[in-house]
Amino acid sequence: MGDDNNAASGVPERREPGRRAGSGSQPTRQDFENLLAFRVSLRRFQRWSEDQARAVGLTHVQHQLLVAVKGHPGPVAPAIGDLAGYLLLRHHSMVELVNRAEAAGFVRRRPDAADARVVRVELTERGDQLVTRLTRAHLAELHDLAAALHDLIPDEDTAEAPDPASAEGIGSPAGHA
Repeated sequence: MGDDNNAASGVPERREPGRRAGSGSQPTRQDFENLLAFRVSLRRFQRWSEDQARAVGLTHVQHQLLVAVKGHPGPVAPAIGDLAGYLLLRHHSMVELVNRAEAAGFVRRRPDAADARVVRVELTERGDQLVTRLTRAHLAELHDLAAALHDLIPDEDTAEAPDPASAEGIGSPAGHA
């Protein structure tokens, strides 16, 4: 009955790794070990990222702000509300973060050309240089993290039902498609 409710609401059913939807099976010990490894990997990345930001004179939240400004889609700079949404902060907390980042010379405010009530946030040259430098290092680290996390997720095709015809492929490098 729960599956029907999800289907009717348009919410996709969540599946356990390597299991068919609706199988009702319990998580295995391997599932818990994989979840632990995933969470540890995320936390290590987060700590590493915080250290990288600190090394160039940013707080980790200022670094996130600069990424949000630089990564905002479209030709128009993000508004305070956009940035608050990206960083999961309340509007007034984002205003304070932008105040501190502006005082440090990382960002500047500009009024919106179409609506004077809206404030847009742009990177300064210094802010752009810092976020670009940090992003280069983060992309390399994310590539390594993605490879490690990929190893934690069983291949859906092989985890759902072993195919006897594919047994001869055992021992070939995984993930090289």
